[in-house]
Amino acid sequence: MSWLQRLRIDKFLLVLVLVVLVASIFPCEGIWKTFFAHLTTAAIALLFFMHGAKLSREAIIAGMSHWKLHLVVFLSTFALFPLLGLAMNLLVPGMMTPTVYLGFLYLCALPATVQSAIAFTSAAGGNVAAAICSASASSILGVFLSPLLVGALMHTQGGDTDVLHAIGAIILQLMVPFIIGHLARPLIGKWVDRHRKLINLTDRSSILLVVYTAFSAAVVEGIWHTIDGWSLLTILVISLVLLTVVLIINTYAARGLGFNTADEITIVFCGSKKSLANGIPMANVLFPVAAVGAMVLPLMIFHQVQLMVCAVLAQRYARKMAKEQAVAVAAK
Repeated sequence: MSWLQRLRIDKFLLVLVLVVLVASIFPCEGIWKTFFAHLTTAAIALLFFMHGAKLSREAIIAGMSHWKLHLVVFLSTFALFPLLGLAMNLLVPGMMTPTVYLGFLYLCALPATVQSAIAFTSAAGGNVAAAICSASASSILGVFLSPLLVGALMHTQGGDTDVLHAIGAIILQLMVPFIIGHLARPLIGKWVDRHRKLINLTDRSSILLVVYTAFSAAVVEGIWHTIDGWSLLTILVISLVLLTVVLIINTYAARGLGFNTADEITIVFCGSKKSLANGIPMANVLFPVAAVGAMVLPLMIFHQVQLMVCAVLAQRYARKMAKEQAVAVAAK
């Protein structure tokens, strides 16, 4: 087992950090800035086209009947997180700068991630069908709800986000390719399913391109004069606290509402995730290019924190499920 695996550090995050370093040293400017801007727009469209093509209607229908579970996950993603985001205002400017705080507000408005939420639910022995439904629904609803939440949250801080324009841009650049991709699934679905690794590589390449373009513009605008080492450490600590609070609330909410352990696992993992794959492209649409780098920094760090913490949590749940199954078998 490599040291990265022992530490549970996502290799993709290391590549993201490398891209940020490259953008900091060699930011794209002039004609290359225009070139990368157009290339980024095309890459985002392709990313969401593939998201649509990967979405299986059968899997979603299989999990739709568990509406109470989906409601809890929905409230965690689009109500609990935003409320906690607003509460973080108490930490400004004592513990974090207004720029970092806006990044956390944006993070709190995002939908749940799909792949890792399902993967952790499966590894822990949870309700996978319900996880597929909840995570996919969150991703789709987030295209509409996240811009509204961003507009509402930023407005409370005196921001001037044009919500209608943002929703229009999201629909045109993200939702339309997504719908076209899903409608094309009968034609390309089998090919997509056979080439999951290639599709995932395309997804990650698109994200890396957006990050490079965003941080290039941010570096030109002087991002590293406003975000220093203390700010990065603050983001890490607050990310840990935020995730811990959400995990605890979701765990006790699931138990208090009478869900079994498999459903509790689904609620815990689907209700605590924030999507890097959706968040970075969406930020590129919602915010000025020069502001995107600062806005997604908390998301990038929170993404790694959630992977490391949930990897440990999934192992604990897996052992718990194995004991419950052993007891059930012995009782027969």
